[in-house]
Amino acid sequence: MNKLLIALTAGAFALGSVAAMAQVPQGDKTPPAPVDQAKMKAERDAAKAEAAKMTAEEKNAAKKAKRKQKLQDEAQIEKVGQPNAPAKTEAMQKTQEATKGDPKALPDKKAKQEALKQQEKKSSGQ
Repeated sequence: MNKLLIALTAGAFALGSVAAMAQVPQGDKTPPAPVDQAKMKAERDAAKAEAAKMTAEEKNAAKKAKRKQKLQDEAQIEKVGQPNAPAKTEAMQKTQEATKGDPKALPDKKAKQEALKQQEKKSSGQ
């Protein structure tokens, strides 16, 4: 009886997962465009030849330009992805400043008891 119940449960899960996968849209099913390998190779070779002709200063300038463009792109992505990032940063800093004076977590029971005794002495001494 138990084996039958287990087999039925496993079958139900298998059929359920097949049905769930069948309902997931898979996007556009158009075949990819044919690629002209010769044209791509020619473009790549031309770019390599142009890079070989560059002087060291031109190469450094090109690297700096690429780096600057990449940083601008990343900044744009961050701005779009987090539209209110400065406010979040400010809120996190305020929280951090507010909790700076909070007591730290004590490592063991004995340390907790000692801290409790000291706190009681301070409160009774006031």
